[in-house]
Amino acid sequence: MPRSHIIYIIGFMGSGKSTAGKKLASHIGWSFIDLDKAIEEHCGMPIAEIFSKYGENYFRKVETQILKSLESETNTVISTGGGTPCHDDNMEYMIETGLTIYLKLNAGQLKSRLSRSTDERPLIKNLKAEELLGFIEQKLSSREKCYEQAEIIVEGINLDVNLLYSLIRKKLDISSS
Repeated sequence: MPRSHIIYIIGFMGSGKSTAGKKLASHIGWSFIDLDKAIEEHCGMPIAEIFSKYGENYFRKVETQILKSLESETNTVISTGGGTPCHDDNMEYMIETGLTIYLKLNAGQLKSRLSRSTDERPLIKNLKAEELLGFIEQKLSSREKCYEQAEIIVEGINLDVNLLYSLIRKKLDISSS
């Protein structure tokens, strides 16, 4: 009987984790879970509202709790929030329980993507356009060491799901489909 697996997609906000995760899960016939959506369902409110009502510390506690509640999932791709790997012991946990994939983008690429969706993202909601790049550079710099612990690191721009699949197939010993 084949082993069960979990793949965690990590990276900065706006790096395409949910999109890549859905495509990858569909490609290999696995389930997909968006951790942010699971948190919203658990709390009964959007992430932005959780942040504004209860603060980031509360959000991070719930995030870790939901992440670890998915331990029994099998053959599942999980896209995490941008900060998930960098809080508590989440990165170590993900490395121990699955395969971690970092979708890497530079600050300029992220700014281009995020400038269209600042209102939906609590950490950048109140930033002026000219402040966004500086925030991304600072936050990315502080998170990069954590992200780079991932077992697979791929460029997030124009991500080829077939290439990603070939990389993970070797790591997880998944048969071709």
